[in-house]
This record gives sequence, C-alpha cells and structure tokens, in this order.
Amino acid sequence: MNWMEEAKKRQDELLAELQQLIQIPSVLDETQSTAEHPFGPEPLKALEWLLQKGKEAGMEVKNVDQMAGHIEMGEGEELLGILGHVDVVPAGKGWTYPPFEGHIENDRLYGRGAIDDKGPTMAAWMAMKMVKDAGVPLNKRVRLIIGTDEESGFRCVERYFEKEEMPHIGFAPDADFPIINAEKGISTLRFTTANLEQEEQLESFQAGTRTNMVPDLATAVLLADRDTIEHEFKQFAQQHQLQGSVQIKDQAIHLTLEGKSAHAMEPNDGINAGVYLAEFLKDIVITSGSKTFVEFVATSFMNDSRGHAFGLNYNDEMSGDTTLNAGILSFNPAKGGTVDVSLRYSVSYDFEKQLTQCQAMLSEKAIAVDLTSNSEPHYIEESDELIQSLSRVYERQTGEKATLLSIGGGTYARVLKKGVAFGMLFPGEKDVAHQVDEFVDIPNLIKAVAIYADAICELASNQS
Repeated sequence: MNWMEEAKKRQDELLAELQQLIQIPSVLDETQSTAEHPFGPEPLKALEWLLQKGKEAGMEVKNVDQMAGHIEMGEGEELLGILGHVDVVPAGKGWTYPPFEGHIENDRLYGRGAIDDKGPTMAAWMAMKMVKDAGVPLNKRVRLIIGTDEESGFRCVERYFEKEEMPHIGFAPDADFPIINAEKGISTLRFTTANLEQEEQLESFQAGTRTNMVPDLATAVLLADRDTIEHEFKQFAQQHQLQGSVQIKDQAIHLTLEGKSAHAMEPNDGINAGVYLAEFLKDIVITSGSKTFVEFVATSFMNDSRGHAFGLNYNDEMSGDTTLNAGILSFNPAKGGTVDVSLRYSVSYDFEKQLTQCQAMLSEKAIAVDLTSNSEPHYIEESDELIQSLSRVYERQTGEKATLLSIGGGTYARVLKKGVAFGMLFPGEKDVAHQVDEFVDIPNLIKAVAIYADAICELASNQS
C-alpha cells in the first residue's frame, strides 16, 4: 500500500477536521471544574468531538470519567496504544492570525495546538481511518487514547489507566521524528523567599501562569522615586530590546514588561519577562523582602537556565543538559515571594542527591526549596523491537536514517509500560509549540499520516 498517496487524497478532509478541533479553545479552566467537566468545559468538548468522529467511522469509543477516552479498531489480545491530547496551553498575545481559527496560509495551518498536539493527534486519527478503510487485517487491537490534561499534569491518563488496560506497546505523536527513546525527568520545585519588613516597597509582582511555559508578561507595583524610574525603565527595555510600560496609579508605580513565550523544555528559546523585570528591580528596591526576592530571581535565572546557581546543573550523553524554567513568579508583601520552576533533569541524574544539596545550599540564604511534583525519566533501549520496528517504518517512508533522540518535554510515552514519542516534528523544523503563531506544516502533516498508517500496519498486522 502506498500510504503517502492515500494520505494526500485525505488532505482536504484532514485539514477541515483539524480546523474544527482547533476552533475549540480547550485550555484548562480550574474555575469551571466540575464532575461533568473536570478540567473545564472546553477540554471535554474537544474530547467529545473526537470521540464522535470515532463513532461516525464505526469504531468502538469510550469516555472515561470525562477526563480521557479512546477510539479502538481491530482484534486480538494485544493492544497497540497511540496516545495524543486535545488540551492546549493558553494562547497568549501577539498572534498574527486568531489562535483558535485554524488559518491556512503558505502551506501552514496556524492555531494553538496545531503542532502540540491537535495536529499530530489528528494525523494519527486519519491514519487509523485509512488502515480501516483499506481493509488491512489486524492481529492486535489499535487504540487511540485521547487525554485532556496533558499540559497540566497528566491527571487524565492517570485516571484512564486506573480503569483501562495498559497497551503492550505504544507511541505518542507529540514530539519529534525520527524516534525519541529518552525523555528527561520532570519535576516542579517551589522556591520561597521571606525576610519581610512591616512595609515592603514591592507591593506585588506577577509573571507566568504555567510552569511549562516561559512567561511572556510580567507586572509589578512598587513605591519608588517616580522622577527617575520611568526613564530608567525605558532605558532598560530599550537596552534589552523589550516592550514595556510605566503607569502611576494611586501614588504607586505600575510596571509591565513583555517577553517571549516558549516551551519550558528549552527556556533559552524564550525571553522570561519575570526574570528581566526582576533584573531591573534589583537595583531599585531596597526593603529586605522585596530585595531578597528580586535578587534571588535575577541572580539565579538571568542568563542561566541550567541551574548553576543552585548546583542543579548536570549533563549526560543520553539526554543532554538539565534545564530550569522559572514559570510562575509571584511576590506578596504579606507572604513573601515564590518561584515555581519546571526542572527537566537528565536520564542519569541523581535527583535525590542534587535536590538535597540544593536545599542545603539555599537554606543558608533563608530560601526554602520544596518539591511539589516529580515524574521520573523515561528510557527505552535502542535494541528493543519497538524501536527497531518504528525505525523500519520511518526509513521506509522518508528514505532517511532513523536516529534516536532525547527531549526535555514530557509526552504520554512516559506513562506507557513500553512506549516512545514518535513525531511529528521533522528534523530541521522549528519547534513552535507553546509559542505565538504556532503552526503545523501541511506537507509534513500529510507525511506524518502516511508514517502513522505504516506504523499501525508494522506493529499490529503482518502488512506494511
């Protein structure tokens, strides 16, 4: 079967369906969390939309507690799992095209989720339909497992696998081609500062809403010399090629600074607005609590996303650098400052030892470090048959060598007993996940459909 030709025939159908899915703004909304929609109404709406597509195609579907679901075809005792998600991170500001429209231009489809992970999930879904319509006999069941909370903690698949069987093998179309067999550990650390005076100069500081995104906006309210701060702030913003504004309200100075969003797995791809605002303020504020907070942020994260300031830096050959993203930064004059950091640590990292050393180092500075979550690294040996099978598929469809990769992002592959991340960003493509003007390259989307159809046949039938 020439899967590439079959995929090209389905292009219009695929793009129309992807646009419909992107038009559902499926961002987590804890304020509207209920038993009917645990992560808010929009993620559930996206799940139900895709499950309905499964019903219409004559496949078996199941909704698991409104958190996750699956679409299944084929027969057999063994189960091949394909894990994607339909929730997305917030859109942010500055888009050229509306983020929840699915605008098409110059062989690109723009929209939040286009590459993370609605586009890849729809590519896998279309591949399933192609295999079914081609009448390929399957010796395994093939199940597309759909999550709705991947961007905020994997609660969806945790619940799913409490109630549903674990696939024997699987892959997640939510990262890079050729094959990702190593995913770094992901933990969230909370750094807390205090040393508060009765009246603090910094009345508030806020940047970021998610630890897995580089904050693109930071705000602060403070009491300071109004005669000079406006000029100094404009100079600072110009020096660092950033946009900012100053307003005087009720005798207080309100500062706003804009950065650039990016995925937390590589903070250097973004510009952390919170870190830059702290860098400016460290020479402005003088009260102890305010100064402790901004100096900690600036000295720890300015021009360093590798954790050298805490002794958390580490590198290994399997997975590269350990990285730290200061994702949520906040200061309250009554409570102190907090910095929630996404730590993406290398596969061979001695996590307990490194964290203990970090806590001891910062305790001398009266800064607390607490672990709020931790997901251990995921690694599959190169010799495993799953790796070998997917390598054959990738090389057959692209004519290129299937090299193995590692990432700092976390995909659903890490919840599988035996699974890897498999596409769909191709070598040389810019990773625009979590960024403004996120898009999917349409020719590569079609190529991914062909690869996933071939992979289903390779892993769940005797045909390819």
